[in-house]
Amino acid sequence: MDSFTLFNWALLLMPFGLMLYLGYLSSRRMHKDDAAGFLVAGRSLGAFVGAGTIVATGFSGWGFMGSPGVTYQFGAIEVLGNFFFAPAMVIAVLYFARFMQRKAIEMGSNTIPEYIGQSHGGGAMGRVLQAVSAIITVVLLLVFLTSQIKAVGLLGASWLGIELDQSAMLMVGVIILYTMLGGLAAVAWTDTIMVWGMALAEVIIVIQMLTTIDVNEWESGLNAIDPELLNPTNGAHYGASRGNVFLVLPYAFLFAAVLPFMAVRFLAFKPEVKLHKVGIYVAVLGGLLSLIPLVGLYVRVKLPGLADPDSAMPVYLEQFMHPAIQGVITLFIIFAMKSTANSLLHTVASSVSHDLRLAIFAERQPSARRVLGLNRAAVLVLGVLALLMMLYAPPFMLSWLGILGTGTLLASLIGPVFISTFWQGSAWGALAAMLGGFFTSGYMMLFADVGWLIGPLTGCVVSSALYIGVTLVGRSHRAHARHPNPSLPDHPA
Repeated sequence: MDSFTLFNWALLLMPFGLMLYLGYLSSRRMHKDDAAGFLVAGRSLGAFVGAGTIVATGFSGWGFMGSPGVTYQFGAIEVLGNFFFAPAMVIAVLYFARFMQRKAIEMGSNTIPEYIGQSHGGGAMGRVLQAVSAIITVVLLLVFLTSQIKAVGLLGASWLGIELDQSAMLMVGVIILYTMLGGLAAVAWTDTIMVWGMALAEVIIVIQMLTTIDVNEWESGLNAIDPELLNPTNGAHYGASRGNVFLVLPYAFLFAAVLPFMAVRFLAFKPEVKLHKVGIYVAVLGGLLSLIPLVGLYVRVKLPGLADPDSAMPVYLEQFMHPAIQGVITLFIIFAMKSTANSLLHTVASSVSHDLRLAIFAERQPSARRVLGLNRAAVLVLGVLALLMMLYAPPFMLSWLGILGTGTLLASLIGPVFISTFWQGSAWGALAAMLGGFFTSGYMMLFADVGWLIGPLTGCVVSSALYIGVTLVGRSHRAHARHPNPSLPDHPA
């Protein structure tokens, strides 16, 4: 083991210790008699921490590892697509978060599946909705978590000089420990530390690229390799039309507003938090992190023959950065990937230990200590399961698997989470919307060659139509049952 590898190990172990310490502090501050302590950080997040955890969760493994790989393969269209995430997150914070936050506080919702069940009437049907949305959340976010674990494992393996499975077990082990200790509070605080490291890493990367290659040389080199890289005639992975890339903006907005591992942050804000301050922090951090895909274009010019596009970022750090700086930046990128992995793990664990428990065993109310134990056990079991899924999964492209999980989940939940904020549907409409969106997006992502966004967005349209249509049919049926012949009065003279 050379001196730089030893340096990398030392660099890694110090922040790992800090994360575990933050998890410990969060566990001390959690309200042990309140499920909200573990699930939504006791609704204690301020503007700075709230913005940090939102951006860190949104820009992570797919951003630092997946998007440079996609850019390497498909060109600058991915840079434009990635840029839309920052304004989309700002819009979600400014125009959606407050409504959802207030409604969740009124109902006492601690998770998105619980929010869906309670906002659609509660009772037996509400528990069905909570259970179905929890199951869909677990299935699809485990898929996304698998991609995150692979991303952090790949980077950690090359950085530390160990095998992929060893790296993945190390990274997942630490995530499991501090998430078990402190719940969402530990996740949010560690995310905030991570995201500023991510922003610093991005600044260093941009400076390195701009000082080592002339922009004209960059452009001519890409055009010589393939003119489609800078001037595409189609939408590449986004679909047949170049205009398909602009669909990323609505997709990214719904990503931030609807997906449980993102939207649960809105439930965790302090009631008095100033959302315009959150929006400013999100805009600054998101704008910086939107530049990450440029690495793919840089590596494409310098090393045009990579066999695996997803190796663009690791290869860039290994060949174009001083080993000491490479170690620091790699640490920050590992932070980026861990920030989403911990959020996903917390969300799927909450869906199992809280939502499925309440939906199936509504009459049983275990003690607060037992509930906390169930939450922590779910984190451990599902973390190990996700690790095993990564180790035995067939080859896949990181960004594609991420969109398969998040896009299909988005299509499933858009009706009962987003549309219900301005048009309240029925419980049956919500159930039809979740199932319709799940099967439509899942089928198109797996079996239809229509691009990475068309499937999820088509699923969103189908889900929204079912949410509204089934609700209207149900209302019409009930109205007809009350008044079978509208031409006759209710009480004949």
